[in-house]
Amino acid sequence: MSDMTFDKMVAQMTPAMYDSFKQAIALRKWPDGQRLSQEQTELCLEAVMKYEVAHDIPENERVGYLERGGCGTNDETGESDAIKWMN
Repeated sequence: MSDMTFDKMVAQMTPAMYDSFKQAIALRKWPDGQRLSQEQTELCLEAVMKYEVAHDIPENERVGYLERGGCGTNDETGESDAIKWMN
């Protein structure tokens, strides 16, 4: 049996694997069209996040990054506009 741990697997990820996982997360399916299960999505996301930290990916290029002060901010006053949720 292999001694491969999750952290070792992430340490051995290539940039191509990282890009493939990011695309799979975004589309919720593998390159062959098969849908990711919830568990697969969570594991891929965890692997991508660990890869980004380990490889010093700039914060603004990381998965889930939200730019502060852009959308919903009044440039003149610096106050946030209210967010209206729609169903």
